[in-house]
Amino acid sequence: MENHTNPLFFNLTMFMDMGPYRYPAFVLCFLLYVFIIVANLVVIVVIAREKTLHEPMYIFIMCLTFNSLYGSAGFFLRFLQDLLSKTHLIPRLACLAQVYVIYTYASYELTLLGIMAYDRYVAIIQPLHYHNKLTFRMITVLVLLACVYPAISVGVCVYLASTLPLCDNRIPRVFCANWNVVKLSCVTTGLNNVVGMFVSITTVFLPLAFVLYTYVRIFLVCRKRGSEFRSKVIQKCLPHIVTFVNYSITVFCDVALSRINLGEINPFLAIILSLEFVVIPPLLNPLMYGLKLPEIRKLVFKMFSFMTKDGDGEPRVSHT
Repeated sequence: MENHTNPLFFNLTMFMDMGPYRYPAFVLCFLLYVFIIVANLVVIVVIAREKTLHEPMYIFIMCLTFNSLYGSAGFFLRFLQDLLSKTHLIPRLACLAQVYVIYTYASYELTLLGIMAYDRYVAIIQPLHYHNKLTFRMITVLVLLACVYPAISVGVCVYLASTLPLCDNRIPRVFCANWNVVKLSCVTTGLNNVVGMFVSITTVFLPLAFVLYTYVRIFLVCRKRGSEFRSKVIQKCLPHIVTFVNYSITVFCDVALSRINLGEINPFLAIILSLEFVVIPPLLNPLMYGLKLPEIRKLVFKMFSFMTKDGDGEPRVSHT
């Protein structure tokens, strides 16, 4: 019989002993999290309140910002607690819950980026059919598919990981990751590997391939059109392209970090790559869509200018 245990806690070993510096680190990360919340909420409120933005592209942007709030909460609420703690033990159930939240967030991000690529593809390649294809019913179906499939597929992976007998409880990350939990198993993990590979292909590589395909088609169309058309296409697609490239890099870094024991080579680099996966996209998305898309940018500035005025529309005057 193989020796194994089912530990009640996991130990996140990548946290460094920062001593008194953990308090400034906590404040900095807390302010970063507050900024992520505020920036994403601003985009959501602007799109929800402005009827002219109730179009497919902006609905998908709203879904993306909701997902940023969801994923950042799954990471920061625990991470901020760990920064102030001298021990970094996380209950098994809480660890598996964090795995589910973070990896559904990652899958939602990719499936939503795939839907947004389809939206841009139809708008540029088939503009006359845009409103016939991107109806409210179609938008609802696409968003449901983008959410339901990752929720089920990641849930299966987490369930399979939860049933494994484990020989250790040390996870070399600053948050719980599914593959790191699976590697602690005392028994063979062939089923976990097959299911994990299938889920990775369907939720990561297929959306990435589809996005690349749509932009190749858009690029070929732009080559045949004038400079004015190309500038409009770049203006509309640039935020999505930047988001797509950024997220592709963060996904690659997370996969590399899971498969390679980088912590033994360069712990500081391993921490940076870990944080990039769950911090950069929620931070970058609202900045890209809020500042690069003129429709949202104008309304954001309009909203903040209105907030600096009194209820009667007159500018506020400071009294000294």
